[in-house]
Amino acid sequence: MRAPVTLPTEVDPFRPVTAGRRVRRFNGYAASRAAAVAARIGGAVEATVIGVVIVLALLALLGALSVRLVQQYQRGIVFRFGRVLDRVRQPGLQFIVPVADRMVRVSMQTVVMGVPPQGAITRDNVTLTVDAVVYYRVVDPVKALVNVHDYPSAVLQVAQTALRSVIGKADLDTVLGDRERVNAELKAVIDAPTEKPWGLLIERVEVKDVALPEGMKRSMSRQAEAERERRARVIAADGEYQASRRLADASRAMAATPGAYQLRLLQTVVDVAAEKNSTLVMPFPVELLRFFDQFSRTTPEQSAAGGPDLGPVTGTVAAAAEPDGGSPAT
Repeated sequence: MRAPVTLPTEVDPFRPVTAGRRVRRFNGYAASRAAAVAARIGGAVEATVIGVVIVLALLALLGALSVRLVQQYQRGIVFRFGRVLDRVRQPGLQFIVPVADRMVRVSMQTVVMGVPPQGAITRDNVTLTVDAVVYYRVVDPVKALVNVHDYPSAVLQVAQTALRSVIGKADLDTVLGDRERVNAELKAVIDAPTEKPWGLLIERVEVKDVALPEGMKRSMSRQAEAERERRARVIAADGEYQASRRLADASRAMAATPGAYQLRLLQTVVDVAAEKNSTLVMPFPVELLRFFDQFSRTTPEQSAAGGPDLGPVTGTVAAAAEPDGGSPAT
C-alpha cells in the first residue's frame, strides 16, 4: 500500500511555477517516500527479530524438556504415558519425548543401611539387644521401581524381622562365639524375598553389637573366672605330675649309685650355706632312721630268734646299733 503524498497547504494557485519550485516539490515528495519505506522496513525487521526470539525460546524449552542427564552410577527408567519402556537408559545424555515421557533415575551404588537395635530372646531364654548393618545394591532397576514402593524402607523392615527371627533360633553361645554362622543365616533370610521379586542383591549382613543384661554379664564373668581357676589348677597338677615323674627317674638313677645320695646331700648343704641366713643344717643318715623304724616294730619273738632283718645298712650304723659293739649280721 502506497503512502499518501501531502503537499504544502500554503500554495498560491495563481503563482506561476518556476523550475526551482518544481525541484523543491520533488525533493519533499522523495523524502516523504523514503521515510515511509524506512518505517515499513523497520517494522518488518522488528517483527522478524521477535519471531526469531520466540522460536529460539520454544526450542530451548523443548530441549530442556527432552534432554536428561544420567550419571555413571545411575540408570534411567522411562515411563511413557504411565507405561514403563523396556530399554534402560545408560549413563550420558538421553532424549525423551516432552510431556509424554517421564524419566526416573535409579542409583546402582551399594547402600549401607544400619538396622536399629532389636530386642530378642535366644533359644536358651536369654534376652538380648542386637543391632546389625546391611549392604545391598540394585541389580534390576525396573523391578526396584515397579514391584516395590520405597525399597530402602522395605529392606529395613525385612532386616529387622529377619534379625529377630535368626536370634530367636540360636543360643547365646552361638550368637557370641559363631558370628559368621549368624551373619550367613541373616543374609540368606533377607536375600530370599528381595533378590528376584524386588531386583535387589544383599551383598553382606553383619551383627555389630550384642548387649547383654547386667545380671548375665556378672554370671558370665564368674563363669570365666571359674574356668580360668580350673585351668590354672589343671596346669599346676600337670606340672606336679611331670615333676614327680622326673624325681622318680632321678631316684632310680641315684639308687644304682649309693654315693650319689651323699653327693646330693652335700650339694644341698652347699646351696643352703651360700645364702646369708641363720639356718643350721645337720645331715642325718637315712639308713639310721630306717634301722630305728624296723627296730621299733621288732617283736619279742624276733628278738629271741636273733634280732630283726636289718636289710641293706652300712656296717658303721649296724655296729653303733649293737649293744655289745659286735659286727651286725648281714
